[in-house]
Amino acid sequence: MCIGVPGMVIEINTDECWALVETLGVRNKAGIILIDEEINPGDYLMIHAGNAIGKISPEDALATLELWEEILDAG
Repeated sequence: MCIGVPGMVIEINTDECWALVETLGVRNKAGIILIDEEINPGDYLMIHAGNAIGKISPEDALATLELWEEILDAG
């Protein structure tokens, strides 16, 4: 089992194959070499181990982020 976290795309660097994504207010670079779809700012990507593993809908991303916030608040 792997744990992924949704991140909203802020910026894309196609030359170096990364996107700047924001998750719960934190910004990180994520590799996008595994994504074969067009990526635009505002899209959501599922991030695992520093790499985007899939593009997801805004609805799924927001629902998942709500669950993450519940988990973090419980700890």
